[in-house]
Amino acid sequence: MKWIIRQLIGCVVVISLVVSSGLGVLADDKDLTAYQLVKEGNRHVGEEARDKVVQIRSEKSIGNLTPTIWYVVYYDLDATAKATEVKFGAGQKLAVKRPARVFELAGKAHLPMDREKLKIDSDKALDTAIKEPLLKNLKLLASRMTLERWEEQPTWKVRLWAAKLRNPNKDADIGDIFISAETGKVLKTDLHIDRVD
Repeated sequence: MKWIIRQLIGCVVVISLVVSSGLGVLADDKDLTAYQLVKEGNRHVGEEARDKVVQIRSEKSIGNLTPTIWYVVYYDLDATAKATEVKFGAGQKLAVKRPARVFELAGKAHLPMDREKLKIDSDKALDTAIKEPLLKNLKLLASRMTLERWEEQPTWKVRLWAAKLRNPNKDADIGDIFISAETGKVLKTDLHIDRVD
């Protein structure tokens, strides 16, 4: 009888270790990059929409520079506005919907971007943005990122917020940096660092 109890206790310990290590893996998955979320989102859209990315965007990050709420918009011929959107929070699917992207249908904004040109992921684009020389002396607090077609090429638009000088507990929107999703080069900066005064 003691032998059986020892075996049961051993099994409980092994199961506990497996479960806790599994939870550790899930915790690490919360910082998935935008392109990793595209692969995850493929599981929640129709076969014809998979990998046909029209736009990827985040909400403003909270607590650090890396956003945790993301939206991946796929080109979907079966949808009325030709789009299916998958919302993610901390790497987990939160919702799937077919948004009314009516204005986008007028131009090319509703068409998928060339997958071959999507080489620079969200983490690399953010890293490039925060290394801009103008930002060297600022305390950056938050970002919001959008990948979409800009001047006929897939481009990351990274909006940044920095701590105000007189009241570091408040942040100021200091503008955008546009980065090529193909080459990783900065295409344009529209920064207003005077807003931190």
